[in-house]
Amino acid sequence: MTRQQQKLKTRRSIIDAAFNLLDEQRSLSSISLREVARAAGIAPTSFYRHFKDIDELGLTLVDEAGLALRQLMRQARSRIDAGGGVIHTSVNTFMEFVVSNSNEFRLLLREHSGTSPAFRAAVLREIQHFIEELSDYTASHTGMGRQMASLQAEAMVKLVFSAGAEAIDASEVQRLAQAQRLIQQLRFIAKGASFYANKAG
Repeated sequence: MTRQQQKLKTRRSIIDAAFNLLDEQRSLSSISLREVARAAGIAPTSFYRHFKDIDELGLTLVDEAGLALRQLMRQARSRIDAGGGVIHTSVNTFMEFVVSNSNEFRLLLREHSGTSPAFRAAVLREIQHFIEELSDYTASHTGMGRQMASLQAEAMVKLVFSAGAEAIDASEVQRLAQAQRLIQQLRFIAKGASFYANKAG
C-alpha cells in the first residue's frame, strides 16, 4: 500500500469512527478528538495529519452524510426512470436511508438547529443541494416552470426531512404508517403545484 493509500485509509477510519460515536445520545459537540482517535485506532497526534481540528472533521461528516443521501436519491431517480412511481420510490428510498444510516441522518437533523453556525450553514447547503436537484428533475420531467418547480421542491424536501425526524426512532410499523402519510402529503403538494402551474400557464 502506498503512503497516499494509507493516508486515505486512515482518514476514512477517522470519519467512520466519528460516525459510529454519534447516536441518539451523542452529538458532534459531545465527542472529543481523543475519543475519535481511540475509536479509529490511531494516536491523537496522528489526527492532525488529516484534520485541522474536531470542527473540520464535523464539517466533513456533514458533507459525507449529505452526499450519501444525495447519491441514494439519485439511484432512486434511476429506478423511477426505469418505471417506478416517483413519490412512492423516493419516499421508500429515503426511509431506507434513515434506517440504515441513522447516525448520518441524525447528524444532519441535530446540526441543522445546533449551536454551531458553521455546522448549521453546512447542513443548509446540503438541504439546498437537494432542493436544486429535485427542482431540476421536476422541471425537466414535467415541463413546469423553474420558479414553480423550485417552490414545489422546497416544500417537498422540508416535509421529507421533518418526516425523517419522526421516523428515525419509530418502530417499523410506525415508520410504514409515516411513509404512507408522507406519500399522500407529497402527492397533495405535487397536485397543487401542477394546478397552479397550469393556471399560470
